[in-house]
Amino acid sequence: MSNGPTKRAADWAETTGFARLDAEAFPDFLPGWVWLVGAGPGAPGLMSLLCYHAMQQCDVVVYDALVNPDILRWVKVGAELEYAGKRGGKPSPTQRDITLRLIELAQAGKRVLRLKGGDPFMFGRGGEECQNLAGAGVPFRIVPGITAGVGGLAYAGMPATHRDTNHSVIFLTGHDASGKMPANVNWPAVAKASPVIVMYMAVKHLGEIAAALIAGGRKADDPVTIVSNASMPHQQVASTTLEQAGAFVAAQEPPTPAIVVVGHASDWRSVLDWYAPALRENPIG
Repeated sequence: MSNGPTKRAADWAETTGFARLDAEAFPDFLPGWVWLVGAGPGAPGLMSLLCYHAMQQCDVVVYDALVNPDILRWVKVGAELEYAGKRGGKPSPTQRDITLRLIELAQAGKRVLRLKGGDPFMFGRGGEECQNLAGAGVPFRIVPGITAGVGGLAYAGMPATHRDTNHSVIFLTGHDASGKMPANVNWPAVAKASPVIVMYMAVKHLGEIAAALIAGGRKADDPVTIVSNASMPHQQVASTTLEQAGAFVAAQEPPTPAIVVVGHASDWRSVLDWYAPALRENPIG
C-alpha cells in the first residue's frame, strides 16, 4: 500500500470547485439509450450530478412542463430540445405519443434524455415509460430526483417527518388518469393512516378531497398548507384548514404546480421557515 497520495488525489489538489469533477468516471451515456432523469422540484441547484452529466452527453432532451426552463440552458450546445409537457386542462401530447417518441429516437441511435420534474417515479409515469422501453428492447437508466413532496416541503420549512409530529407520511395524487378526483383511493383509510398527508396535483379537487377525508374521520380543523412553485424564487405558501380548504381555493386560486400538505408538519414553519426573500435572489436555489 502506498503511503503517498494517489495521482487522482494529487490532481484534485491542483483544481478547485466543479473542475474536480472533470476527471471522474461518470457512467457512459451510449447511443440508443434513454435516461429517465429527475430534475428536482424546480431550483436548478437541486439537480443531481448524474442529471448534469446526462445533459452534457445527450443528443436530445424530451422534457416535461414541470422542468424549470433555467435548467435547460445547461444542456450541451447542439442537443435538440423537445417539449412533451402534460398539464391538466391544456392541449398535451398523449402518454402513448411520448413513449413512442422516446422509442423512435433511441432506435435512431440518439442518446435520449427524458427529463422530468421532481422524481421520475413519483407520480411522473416514469414506470410506465420504462415498461414500454423494456418491451421495445430499448436500454434505459433511471436517475432519481428530489421530489417536491419532500424537497419542496423543506423549502417551505416543513419536515416531511419529525419525531415529535409524525413517524409516517402518505403520498398520493389528487387526480387520476381522467383528471378527476381518484376514485380508487380508500379515503377513510387514508384519513386515519398517517398524521401527515402530502398530495400532488390536488388543488383542483381539494374541496372534494377534504370532504372525503373529513367523512373518513379526519378532523375538520386539521391544518392544510399549499406550497406553490416550491423551491423557486416565486414560491408561495398558503394556510387554511381541511374544513375551509375548498372555499379557500375557490377564493384565492393558489398558483400551480403546488403541493398540498394536510397535518401538523406546518407547525414547524414558525421556526424552520428559512427560505427568506434575500435568499431567493439567487435563482440557483
